[in-house]
Amino acid sequence: MATVPRTTTTEMEVTSIRLERVLKERLKELSGNQGYQVLIRDILWNYVQQKSGEYRPQFAASDIRVTLEATAKKDESCVLTGKLIPENQKMLLGLTIYGDLVPLSLDSLAS
Repeated sequence: MATVPRTTTTEMEVTSIRLERVLKERLKELSGNQGYQVLIRDILWNYVQQKSGEYRPQFAASDIRVTLEATAKKDESCVLTGKLIPENQKMLLGLTIYGDLVPLSLDSLAS
């Protein structure tokens, strides 16, 4: 994930958002020691980066659990090497330890 510049809370704008009580409690549980507001900001930044095309997931070969043969239906970028996988080219789909299905070039896992 791209690094989001951290802003001190004194430099942030106050925004009110209404959340279902159950959602707020779940966010608190998931956030651990960082606090649920920090988690909400991280979630929102991830969404903005994905929608704007700025999101570039960071994975290592050790994160890949299994691969499947595939054909690119559009230009893709290998998450391990950044190498372009052109449309209609053979590629791999890698299932990560985090549950993500990511594009891989055929030679990206060669050691």
